[in-house]
Amino acid sequence: MPNTATSSPRALADRLRGHVRAGYWTRLVPLLAVLATATHVPSFLRPVWSPDEGYLATQARMLADGGVLYDTVVDRKPPLLPWLYEACFALFGSVSLWPLRALAIGAHLATAVLLASIARGRWGDRAGRYAGVFYLLVSIGLSPEDTQAATFEVFMLPAMVLAFRYAERRRWLAAGIAVALCSLTKQTGGAVMLPVLWMLLQDTRRRGVPWPPALAKIGFGFALPIALVAAILTKPKGFLFWVVTGSGDYAVLGSNWPQMLGRALGNSAILLSAGLAFLLPYAHRLWLRRRRRPVPARGPERGSTADLWVWLLSSAVAVSVGFHFFGHYYLQLMPPLVLLGVGAVATSAVPWRPVVAYSALASSVFCALAVFWPGQRLTQTTEVATAVAAQTTPKDTVLVWGMHPELYWLADRRPASRYLTAGFLTNFSGGKGAEKVGEQYSVSDAWQTFDNEISANGLPEVFVDDSGTAPYQPDKVPRIASLLNTYYEVVGVTGDTVIYRLKKK
Repeated sequence: MPNTATSSPRALADRLRGHVRAGYWTRLVPLLAVLATATHVPSFLRPVWSPDEGYLATQARMLADGGVLYDTVVDRKPPLLPWLYEACFALFGSVSLWPLRALAIGAHLATAVLLASIARGRWGDRAGRYAGVFYLLVSIGLSPEDTQAATFEVFMLPAMVLAFRYAERRRWLAAGIAVALCSLTKQTGGAVMLPVLWMLLQDTRRRGVPWPPALAKIGFGFALPIALVAAILTKPKGFLFWVVTGSGDYAVLGSNWPQMLGRALGNSAILLSAGLAFLLPYAHRLWLRRRRRPVPARGPERGSTADLWVWLLSSAVAVSVGFHFFGHYYLQLMPPLVLLGVGAVATSAVPWRPVVAYSALASSVFCALAVFWPGQRLTQTTEVATAVAAQTTPKDTVLVWGMHPELYWLADRRPASRYLTAGFLTNFSGGKGAEKVGEQYSVSDAWQTFDNEISANGLPEVFVDDSGTAPYQPDKVPRIASLLNTYYEVVGVTGDTVIYRLKKK
């Protein structure tokens, strides 16, 4: 005789629903993995996409050769990503960035899964699936040089979304740790602390519990990884200087503000075009309200989205820090934007189909753009690197006077100085004007350190002037002009790049 308690229609439906929910992730994660790979396949088509990749690759080689981070190997970024590059080079060799590109796809996948988890908890299974899918479609919605490269923002996003997810679940210690990991990948990732604290405040008000214990957990979780990293580093004071206190002049508004404003508006417009479909529910609601009609909803709101707006605001502030507005900075905006868009569609009468169709079409355009993206600069850089390799031996050192450190990595030659770009010695930064650019504006004691390096290691065999028309051209920097005039002769010109070699005695 059948057990009516387990064979009733309600019991069968509950069991079926349980099986469906149990299989949710086993079906969704493979789909997201395929989509993450498909949207980032173009990343494998080029040896290097951006100067950041070239900088990290060169740093990793210097560290492998015995360099000391924040001493003989310097940058204005936290240490986690340089260490990751170094580890990948140790395992797979340093001639290709394909392992980092594969890990970048994994980082995008992790971000998509975490966003799916947040959206699923707020608006249901369908919203969760679409949050993961939409993030991966929108994740390439900028210039290919900004979205296909394995750089800081890509590896920062999983920890950033994880911090928000932990805060949602009131796991304050874990949220603090995640914020720290995010900050140790890139400083601006620490902006996610604002929505974490906001959720803590709202939770304590709602539940009527004291906030100091939870705040202490967040603070301890945030401080612990940073303290461990500082303990691992042999130069913790250098870590503090290069990551926190030594970038004041770099992160100020220069005189070239029209170009900065144009870059900010341009990248915002590109990102808007990628996620334009998310404006549909908002436009629909505004249209109905203007006509004084009730706003239909697909389902009830499941909690406030104020925390998502706080997250978006904090990310916008982080993007604006330093007034550079490079495209890859805008990756930090994508997670809260995707969640707000998914939430708007999930709670409105706007159907999912047109949103999916537009997002897929936009993603296809950006993916095709990445495949056919012009490569004149990379071609020139590769030609220069080939010429430098031909002019030197692996034991020789090279000095690149410019903002493209990938030349060192492509040529497979050791840098003559710890300063891999001219920016450290002149205070120049990409996209800013000529104001406060010159020897007198260098990083503290940089020229003395540079002179000591040259004295200890000898003059570099080859000097590459990659400054073009920038305000730090050799004739505008007396020390560099004197160095070239006294010791070097021109041996090649490629585009606007001039290659010098030590004069024969």
